[in-house]
Amino acid sequence: MRELDTGTDHLLAKVENGVGYLIMNRPEARNAMSAEMNEAMQKNIADFELNNEVRCIVLTGAGNAFCAGGDVKGMSSRNSEGRGDMTIDKAIHQQRDHQRGTSGKLFKMPKPTIASLPGAAAGAGLSYALSCDLRIMSSAAFMTTAFAKVGFSGDYGGTYFMSQLIGSAKARELYFLSDRVSAEEALSLGLTNWVVEPDDLENKTKEIAEQLAAGPSVAYRYMKENLNRAMSGEVDDCLDLEATHHVHCGETLDHKNAVKAFIEKKSPEFQGK
Repeated sequence: MRELDTGTDHLLAKVENGVGYLIMNRPEARNAMSAEMNEAMQKNIADFELNNEVRCIVLTGAGNAFCAGGDVKGMSSRNSEGRGDMTIDKAIHQQRDHQRGTSGKLFKMPKPTIASLPGAAAGAGLSYALSCDLRIMSSAAFMTTAFAKVGFSGDYGGTYFMSQLIGSAKARELYFLSDRVSAEEALSLGLTNWVVEPDDLENKTKEIAEQLAAGPSVAYRYMKENLNRAMSGEVDDCLDLEATHHVHCGETLDHKNAVKAFIEKKSPEFQGK
């Protein structure tokens, strides 16, 4: 295991067995976002994307929460003190840039991403979780959009990700009413892939992440692009993209070695080549 310096205690990072872990670390505030966390999150996600040692990324939270989203106490302070010299246009640009560099990059990057939820995922924290390819929840965890309760419309792509996962009608219900969604309900709706007992969360997350890290990374890259394009693409475009990627994967060493291993009834070893 190799621990990394993120520049702040609000975000921890490490690399272990091909998996890059990002741990939001403000347990006293249910891992609510801070300026330091936001800056470090964007930088370290970008670093993991380009790090060849990292073949799968896990996003989780310290303590008993995943992420409570924006820091409401900080919002209160900002509302009373104002934005200072920052214009609304600059604030919008800054928000757009950060969203694309965090939840947008987790969604689009050519590596599998997993959100591991030990507890509450609310607001932008829920958006983070939904931006990942896969989600695993502790049975004690829950999800809530929460935005309506503080007069916000929602950010970090949650409306897009949730609508794609469970359909527009249910997404509207959960955004308008801000109800809590238990782990079991999240599993039933399709908002999470697995629910495990709290004590099993870390081991189950590690098991899935390391399985992906040991998998065919070139194929995963194109598989993920195919799946993302299929969410909004026209069918012929998706068919053409699949054909291009499938033929390309057929030329990789990973594919050739895997075919040989299959015939020999052995387990393949993927090298990302």
